[in-house]
Amino acid sequence: MKKLFSFPNPVNDASARSVALGVVTMSVLAFVTGWAWILIPLTYGFLARVAAGPTLSPLGQFAVRVSGPRLTSWQKFVPGPPKRFAQGIGAVLTVAATLTWVLDGWTAARWILLPLIAAASLEGFLGFCLGCTMFGWLIRWGVIPESICIECRDLSARYAAAGYPQS
Repeated sequence: MKKLFSFPNPVNDASARSVALGVVTMSVLAFVTGWAWILIPLTYGFLARVAAGPTLSPLGQFAVRVSGPRLTSWQKFVPGPPKRFAQGIGAVLTVAATLTWVLDGWTAARWILLPLIAAASLEGFLGFCLGCTMFGWLIRWGVIPESICIECRDLSARYAAAGYPQS
């Protein structure tokens, strides 16, 4: 049971980016069409990935087994803890959107999807994980112990290698 509820470390970045592209697709579809019911599988997917990585997530399974392995230029392994943190942020946003939809209606709920669409687009299209960057900041500020992910304290080398300018 403990193995079921664990998160992979390291994570194949191609699979993570595939999941992000799936999230973008579902979120934009819900936002544009007004199909609020899409929040249900979207929220479940984030909660499942936070709890058990790709194991219980249909989108995660698709990314790990089908799309991720085919994206050969995106193949690299990255630390798992920041990816789990990013999934947690997605879970918070989708739970908030779902609760807002139920309690206040779709008009208010759909706007909660915009930061999710932005962050997932950065990850999926550009390979820039906003949640991972925030995770690194939290480690540097001492909010998250460095022992959780030693290589996460300084992400500048990883982003420089990916072609992003160092700050």
